[in-house]
Amino acid sequence: QVQLVESGGGLVQAGGSLRLSCAASGRALNTVAMAWFRQASGKAQEFVAAISWRWDATNYADAVKGRFTISRDNAKNTVYLQMNSLKPEDTAVYYCAARYGSVDYNVGAYDYWGQGTQVTVSS
Repeated sequence: QVQLVESGGGLVQAGGSLRLSCAASGRALNTVAMAWFRQASGKAQEFVAAISWRWDATNYADAVKGRFTISRDNAKNTVYLQMNSLKPEDTAVYYCAARYGSVDYNVGAYDYWGQGTQVTVSS
């Protein structure tokens, strides 16, 4: 079992930055893969970025490459999503997710989810 608590969403102007945090608790976190997904109003949930807890491997959606950075702090059991050069199309509810095993791009592969945090980017 993994419990996830997100924080850090808010309202920002286009071109600005936000950092999302996801605090994890539970067993065997060093075997967990963590990811961020987002869901804009009226759209399906989509993959944003992922990181393996044990390794340094990271993966990004093409839409956020070069602008977003996923990282983790093992001592704090926390994963971050640094979002720079934000665009109005980044507006969505952002969800932190976890699964035991390797990184995956698919929503259905993740068993544990946070409550979501709203990110709104104004033009």
